[in-house]
Amino acid sequence: MPQLADVDPARHMPKKEAVERLAAAQERFLRLRLTLGGQLGGDLGPPLCVLFEGWDASGKGGTIKRLVEPLDPRHVRIAQFTAPTPNEKRHHFLWRFWPILPGWGGMVVLDRSWYGRVLVERVEGLASKEEWTRAYWEIADFERALTAEGMILLKFWMHLSPEEQLKRFRSRGGDELRRWKLTEEDWRNRDKRREYENAVDEMLRRTDDPDAPWTVIPGDHKPTARALVLERVCAALATALGSG
Repeated sequence: MPQLADVDPARHMPKKEAVERLAAAQERFLRLRLTLGGQLGGDLGPPLCVLFEGWDASGKGGTIKRLVEPLDPRHVRIAQFTAPTPNEKRHHFLWRFWPILPGWGGMVVLDRSWYGRVLVERVEGLASKEEWTRAYWEIADFERALTAEGMILLKFWMHLSPEEQLKRFRSRGGDELRRWKLTEEDWRNRDKRREYENAVDEMLRRTDDPDAPWTVIPGDHKPTARALVLERVCAALATALGSG
């Protein structure tokens, strides 16, 4: 199972190689996605759910943009999850995620997910210890139910070094068109890095599964991160579709 210490966030390939590999993976992914959706003939393929978690400023948005870039907007749905609303809090924490999940031939990309229960809600005290401890097996059962029905569920943790994160925070703060992306909460989360590292490692250890695996992506070099994610998605989709 992956752990943060096993992945050097600064690991990267030459930029030219990363750009070329990304372009090749995007072209391959387009064909695979059309096959999944039945647009290239044949039956509908299984539902595809690609889930992103990661450090603040770790490049989730940019990676998602490159993932869906080659696709027709009708062939993918992107959902971003933040704190639950008062009405959502009246239900089980997994309740709000069901409506966004894809059906056969469909695809959804999640920017944050149900893992908030064992990450931010755990660290910030927004869930009791009994609640977030119980959530590990609740999430595991939830994901097993989805994958047993055939869903391709890929989970990415975008790993970022503290040094690169600080550099990106300062860059955002100095750009009036991107300043909105930097909040006081980002700085508070950064001050709790060690607590979040412990929560992430436990999450990876307790919810990694052969049918719903975690992949930790080195995120300091954006071109490398984007290429690695696209290639991982292509490989999983090709296996599921029997495309090699």
